[in-house]
Amino acid sequence: MLPRAAEQVVERMRYACLGGVRLVSDRQPTRLRVDEHTSGPPSVWLHPDGSTMAWIIVDIGERDWSKLAYQFGHELGHVAANSWQADAKPGPPCQWLEEAMVEAFSLRGLARLAKDWKQNPPFAGDNAFGDAIAEYRENIIRGYTALAGSQGLVRDAAAWFADHRSEIEMPGLNPFAQAMSMTILAEYDRAPDCVEALGALNRWLGRTGIPIAEYLRRWEQSCTEVHASPQLPLRLRELLRTS
Repeated sequence: MLPRAAEQVVERMRYACLGGVRLVSDRQPTRLRVDEHTSGPPSVWLHPDGSTMAWIIVDIGERDWSKLAYQFGHELGHVAANSWQADAKPGPPCQWLEEAMVEAFSLRGLARLAKDWKQNPPFAGDNAFGDAIAEYRENIIRGYTALAGSQGLVRDAAAWFADHRSEIEMPGLNPFAQAMSMTILAEYDRAPDCVEALGALNRWLGRTGIPIAEYLRRWEQSCTEVHASPQLPLRLRELLRTS
């Protein structure tokens, strides 16, 4: 990996994800650190040293810029969602929903990165790689869209949630979270102000470890506290018909 080149890709993806988005959180880090590890999944390292730096870990091959941008964008989404400090360990039953939201956040960023790369590549004469980024993104979306169709999410989100709740609430970016990321991505595209609501997440005791109805209520209240748009939690409550 070429450090300066990797730095340029990370910076472009950071801007693609956050450009034009209001950062409303009162718990933002002061710095970002990005490390490349040769094993293990991408993650945010919840380092217990009291630092105000968010520490992102990626695992990619040499010059695999699409994968770097994608992994960084997902983990940056967790940082935006206030999941970067030492006490931010995620857990069920609502971890899946945060995973879906930050996955959609990364896919949204990849679309913007692909367009920017074609118009103004970070490396001279590399405009065509914007198409490769767009294709990488499309392959992910194609797989997730197929999952959403096979699971029944497209027909009725509330029935989907009720029928598969025990599987949906398994920790991590499980297949149901992957499917839901398509619904959330559509909301980001329909109402761009929805993205800023990530900054209102996890500002309460229990974080993702509370039932989804309470999670969405606290998120909506948190949006009011930080003056963020509550459209996304309201829309998810409507779709999933949580009480």
